[in-house]
Amino acid sequence: MDDMERMLRGVDAVELPADEDLDDHARYDRAAFLFEAKAYSRAVELLTPLVEDNPGNAEIRLLLARAHYHSAALGRAEEVLRGLLERWPTDAYAHLLLARTLQRAGRAQEGAPHLKMAEAMGLEA
Repeated sequence: MDDMERMLRGVDAVELPADEDLDDHARYDRAAFLFEAKAYSRAVELLTPLVEDNPGNAEIRLLLARAHYHSAALGRAEEVLRGLLERWPTDAYAHLLLARTLQRAGRAQEGAPHLKMAEAMGLEA
């Protein structure tokens, strides 16, 4: 049996590098994978230092906000989204997610302008 066949059968476990051994791109990829696997809190752990190291990257911030939202850390999601919108006020999805975050937190009236902004930019709510 060759190495590939053993790996496919699960005979040999594949060792993944530790988070701290990853470069930023690999760390983001792992965080995105964890997000898709619904391991939101774990994704937040990887994304938080990435946002700090890459403050000009809207994609990382948005994924962090989404991970906070899905893990019910609504205050943190709101904070990330407000910072994102301060820098990129034309991000329609960030407006929509902020509206949804505020609605989920019981502050729908406060989120209404963001929902209208997202709709004006072409997103359907």
